[in-house]
Amino acid sequence: MNQPFESRGLNARPVGDDPGFDDGQAWSGGAGPRIFDIHRLVATFRRRLKLFLAIALLVFVIALVVTLKATPLYTATASVMIDNRTEQIVDSQAVLSGLPADTATVDTEVEVLKSRQLAERVVDALDLENDPEFNSALSPPGLVDQITDGIGAMFAAAAPDRARTQLTEIEAQRQRERVVDTVRSRLVIRRVGLTYVMGVSFTSPDPAKAARIANAFAQNYLLEQLQAKFEATRQANAWLNTRLDDLRGEVIQAEAAVEQYRNANNLLSASGATLTEQEISTYNTQLATVRAQQAEDEARLSTARAQMARGSTGDDVGEALGSTVVQQLRARRAEVSGRVADLSSRYGPRHPDMVRADRELADIDSQIQAEIGRIVSNLEARVQVARQRTASMQGSLSGARGALAANNNAGVRLNELQRNAEASRTLYQGLLDRFKETTSQEGLEESDARIVSRAIIPASPSSPNVPLNLGLGLVLAMGAGLAVVVLAEMLDAGLATGEDVENKLGMPHIGSVPLVSSVADGKDRHLSPADYLLEKPLSAFAEAIRALRTSILFSRVGHPVRLIAVTSTLPGEGKTTTAVCLARSAAQAGQRVVIIDCDLRRRAVNKLLGIEPEVGLLEVLNGTATLEAALYCDNASGAYVLPLTHTSFTPKDVFSSQAMDTLLARLGERFDLIIIDTAPVLAVADTRILAAKADTVVFLTRWRATPLKATSNSLKLLDKAGAHVAGVALVQVDMKSQARYGYGDAGYYYGAYKSYYTA
Repeated sequence: MNQPFESRGLNARPVGDDPGFDDGQAWSGGAGPRIFDIHRLVATFRRRLKLFLAIALLVFVIALVVTLKATPLYTATASVMIDNRTEQIVDSQAVLSGLPADTATVDTEVEVLKSRQLAERVVDALDLENDPEFNSALSPPGLVDQITDGIGAMFAAAAPDRARTQLTEIEAQRQRERVVDTVRSRLVIRRVGLTYVMGVSFTSPDPAKAARIANAFAQNYLLEQLQAKFEATRQANAWLNTRLDDLRGEVIQAEAAVEQYRNANNLLSASGATLTEQEISTYNTQLATVRAQQAEDEARLSTARAQMARGSTGDDVGEALGSTVVQQLRARRAEVSGRVADLSSRYGPRHPDMVRADRELADIDSQIQAEIGRIVSNLEARVQVARQRTASMQGSLSGARGALAANNNAGVRLNELQRNAEASRTLYQGLLDRFKETTSQEGLEESDARIVSRAIIPASPSSPNVPLNLGLGLVLAMGAGLAVVVLAEMLDAGLATGEDVENKLGMPHIGSVPLVSSVADGKDRHLSPADYLLEKPLSAFAEAIRALRTSILFSRVGHPVRLIAVTSTLPGEGKTTTAVCLARSAAQAGQRVVIIDCDLRRRAVNKLLGIEPEVGLLEVLNGTATLEAALYCDNASGAYVLPLTHTSFTPKDVFSSQAMDTLLARLGERFDLIIIDTAPVLAVADTRILAAKADTVVFLTRWRATPLKATSNSLKLLDKAGAHVAGVALVQVDMKSQARYGYGDAGYYYGAYKSYYTA
């Protein structure tokens, strides 16, 4: 009895193994490969056709109403192009360079056109904050707005003056932000293909306003570019001017430091050379001159001495030859010598005239020698003077050279100061030149884009596009209808077909009991199922009961089935009706049948058959009544009933008692078939006790109503109790709807074979 589900039926799987929506619907094949079946999709669509049409019609009508009620909107478009051509008016580099013409730049400028800053400029330029189209505060307020404004006014009135002012400013700022957001929501910026052209489109109910705002966005975009360049140039000029003032002071300070250092270290210069260098140059020249003069004087003195050393009287000394005094004395001597010669020839050596003449000649010779001596002495003096001059000039030159060496040492620092001063001058000059260039550029800035075409007033509205909206509405309607159909199928927690039972529960499907109203004629629909079974024994309902009984009897191969427990998950699923119908069908077939009402809380068999017994099942178990006295015969069918009395509720566990086992044994000896009508599995624990005692359990689930999870839990409880479940039967099946549900199921072909039965 304690047998796992996997071994009990066709295509069995563990209870609760739900493969999903597709199983038994658009896919077929059970445990084998799933094959897509278009017929199942059609069947699914057919049974949800009314829902699909209702949702689709509703969505389409909504789309139609929205389209017809929508305010016509006009879209105007201006075209702006990034201009990669540069017009060079002055030969200088711009402070803010032009935009490179590449894809990334164009995409960036598209985002600039969408920027909030540009939208704020347009709002201010066109005073859109005072336009009711964009400022909802200027429109007549609705009821909600009136209530909100009233509450806000109450809070504002209760606040202090400063707080009210702040609240007013905050509200004004928020209102402005809402206007800007509204304007941006109407703006569309698109790049035209892979070109440098950008389309600036604006949508408004007023076509003229749409064109005006689109043109304003394009124009303000160009102005923003110009202002960006102008601002960059202005800031550059301001920075350069400030920097030039600083550098000017640095240059003056550096040059002053150079001059101060020159003066402090006697590094004065003229004609490109320092005074010391000029002095050394002069000394060198003069030293060469005095050295040459010294050499000349020494040569003359040396020559004169050499001549006199050879015995010369000095007459041939070069200085003496050039002396005027010597020349005059020689001229007198020649004259006196001529007179001496004349007197000597006339008077002789002793003549007084001769003596005077000799004396005069000797005196002249003495004067010549004295003059020659003076000349030689003069040569010696000149040589001495020349030597002293040379020594003095050499000393001065040495001093100047020492001063120059000191100056050169000081020049190292001077060079550093000069380099610093030169660097400052160079930087100052460069910035000064750049300042002049940027100053000359003011007023010459050009935008990097230009307007290719201005927006014109559109002649026809851009929305609503009635054909497009209706087409989209139709597509949306069909999509919504299909989505709702799929959702309804997914939310359909019940079981609809035999394949659902086998695929979702892993249990055999042992039958489907139709709803009487779906198979009976109009005049018979008032009959209860149990009475309809007797009135119409050849009907589809009666045949379904017989088929169910046959499936039950052959549910255990090699094991006779005589004790049958009928149960379900929840109350109201047709357990009692099915049990009574099974009993009556078996009785009509000639079997001895008894049905035991074991639902202590409901006593539904009594209500169905319309009996009020004096004694019943509990009295028999208690021993207060005999079995024969408690059995009630259903005269309409010949089946017997062991009912419950109206006081047949007890807290005692009567079904697990020995008396219950004895009673079932006695009934088994007397009847061919024993049917136990039990309580719902999830509601009452007694059912699991009775199910374990039965040869087999017939588990009923209401068609498309009983939740799958609850059914799975009930079957798990029966399995744990050790009950043998013959399978699951679908009850209260609407055969007309089933024809649209179960492709391949018997109910799917009901329309083809219903004439075979006698209604």
